[in-house]
Amino acid sequence: MNRIWNSIVGKLWATILLLVSFVLFIVTALLLEFFDNFHTRQAEETLAREAKTVGSIIIDHENESAMKLVVNDILNNGTQALVVGNDGQVAYSFHDGVANVEAIEEKILSDKVFSEKNNDENFSKQMILPSLTEKEVSERYIVSSTPLPNEGEGYVVVYQSFEAIHDTTKWTTHIVLLSAFIAFILTTFFAFFLSTRITRPLRQMKEAAFELSKGNFDARIPVKQNDEIGQLSTAFNQMGRQLKYNVELIKQDKEQLSSILTSMTDAVITFNRDNTILLSNPQAENVLQKWKFINQDSKELLPPEIIHMLEHAVMFAEEVDAELELGKRFFVVKISPLYSKNSIRGAVAVLRDMTEQHQLDKLRSDFIANVSHELRTPISMLQGYSEAILDGVPETAEENHEMVKIIHDESQRMGRLVTDLLDLARMESGHMRLYKSEMAVIPFLERMRNKFTQVAKDANVNLEVEPNGSEMLHLQADEDRIEQVFTNLIDNAIRHTPDGGRVKLSVEKYPKSVAISVIDTGSGIPEEDLPFVFERFYKADKARTRGKSGTGLGLAIAKNIADSHGGSISARRGEKEGTIFTCVLPLE
Repeated sequence: MNRIWNSIVGKLWATILLLVSFVLFIVTALLLEFFDNFHTRQAEETLAREAKTVGSIIIDHENESAMKLVVNDILNNGTQALVVGNDGQVAYSFHDGVANVEAIEEKILSDKVFSEKNNDENFSKQMILPSLTEKEVSERYIVSSTPLPNEGEGYVVVYQSFEAIHDTTKWTTHIVLLSAFIAFILTTFFAFFLSTRITRPLRQMKEAAFELSKGNFDARIPVKQNDEIGQLSTAFNQMGRQLKYNVELIKQDKEQLSSILTSMTDAVITFNRDNTILLSNPQAENVLQKWKFINQDSKELLPPEIIHMLEHAVMFAEEVDAELELGKRFFVVKISPLYSKNSIRGAVAVLRDMTEQHQLDKLRSDFIANVSHELRTPISMLQGYSEAILDGVPETAEENHEMVKIIHDESQRMGRLVTDLLDLARMESGHMRLYKSEMAVIPFLERMRNKFTQVAKDANVNLEVEPNGSEMLHLQADEDRIEQVFTNLIDNAIRHTPDGGRVKLSVEKYPKSVAISVIDTGSGIPEEDLPFVFERFYKADKARTRGKSGTGLGLAIAKNIADSHGGSISARRGEKEGTIFTCVLPLE
C-alpha cells in the first residue's frame, strides 16, 4: 500500500479522486438543495391549483354530497382542505379523518395573514402546525389559500405536510446519491486507468533510467504517442544514444591513455593537492614498492625530495625538474601542475630511471681505463725494447733474440686483447651467430681433458671427468663456442690450483637442462668477489699479473656465450676449498 501511495500513479489517482469527490459533493449538495426547493415550489403550485379547483367545484355544484365526492377525488393523498366563509367560520372541511384536524384548522384560522389577505388574493405560506398523527408533535406544512370565485363569499385553504413532499424528495435524493456513487466508482476506475496510462511511459522511463545507471546504454523506451510524453521518450532515447557514444569515446581515450602509460618506460604518478596518489602506471608501482622497502621505518610513501618538489609545483604553479639519487638509484624527476579550470587540482610526476645509464657511463669510463691500462704495459714494453734494439743496447745475438721474443709475446697479447674485445662487443650487441648442432657432452669433456692434459701435468694438477651416468647425454649447441667457455674455465682452474691439486669436470642432468661444473681445489675466490667475477677486467686475485693471466675478458665472454644459448653460468666457493664454476645449458 505504501508503495502505491509513494508512486506517481497513487498520487495522481488520489488527486483525481479528491478533485472529483469534491466536485461530486458540491454538485450533490446543490442538486439536493435544488430538488428540495423545486419540490416545495411544485407543492405550492399544486396546492394553489387544487385550491382554485376546489373553489370552482364548490360554486358549480349545488349538490353538496356530489361536491364533496368530487373534491375528495381531486385532493392528493395527504392533502387536506377547508372552506372558510365570510364570517371566518369553516364551511367545509375535507380531510382523511385524522384526529388533529380541528387543532390544525384552528391554528390556520388564528393566523392574521389569512384573515387579512385571503379574501382578495392567492397566498401560500409555510407554517408549523400540529402533527396529523400525534397531538404533542408539530410539523412543517405548506398552506395555500385562494378566494372563492364569487367575490366576498369566502376562501379555500389547502394544506399539506412536508412529509408527503419528503417522500418524493427521498426518492430524488436516493437517485442523486446513487448517481453520485456510480459516478464516484466510474471516476475511480477511469482515474486509475487514466493515471496508469499516463504514468506507464514514466515507469518505462524510470526502468530505462535504472538500466542506464547500471551501464546498459542500449535501453530504449517505446514511443507510441506524439504528445509531450512521447517527445520526452524520444529525447530520453537520444540521450541514451549520446551517452553511449560519449562513454565509448571516454572508454577509448581511457584505454588509449592506459596503454600509453603502461607501455611507457618512465614512471608516471598523478597526485592530488594533499600529495595522495590518484593514478600510477606499473613502472611507478615498481618504483614505489622499492621506495617503501628501502624506507620501511618511514610513514611517508614518497621520499622527502619528491614531496618538496610536489609542494613547490602546486604552490607556485610551475614545472619542477631535478636529477635525484634515491635509494642508490638515479632518477630524472619532472613534476608539472594539473589544472581544473583556473585552479590547481594536483600534479603529475614523470620519473625516468637513469641508474642503468649511470652504470653504463661508469662501465664505459671503467672500460676505457681498463683498456688503457691493459694496452699501456705492452705498448710501453714494445716501445722500450724496440728503442733498445734500435739503440744497439743488446750486445749479443742471444740478448737481441730475447728482446725480439718479448716484443713478439707482447704483440700477441695485444692481438688477443683486441680479438677478445671485438668478440665481446659482437656478443653484447647481439651480432654473434651460433652454429648449433648435436653435441655429445661426455665425449666433448673428454676432448677438453685431453686438450689440457699436458698443461695439467706441467702444473702437477690431476684433471679428470666425472660423468655421473650421463654417457649418452646430447644437447643442441655451438660446440666451438662452448669449447671457448670451458677452455677459459679449465685454464683458470689449473692456473689457480696448487701442486698436487685436482680439477674435476662434473655433469648433472636435470629434466630440462644439463649442468657442467669445473671444480678445483685451489684457494678459491673470496666471497665478496664472486658477484663481480664475470665483469670485464675484474681482478679477483689482485696480486696476479696480466701477463700470466690473459686478457681479463674470458669470464665475461663465457657468460655472454652461455646467455646466448639460453643458459647461465655462475660461480661459488666449494664446501671446503676451491671454486666451483657451473655452466647450465638447456637440453631443448
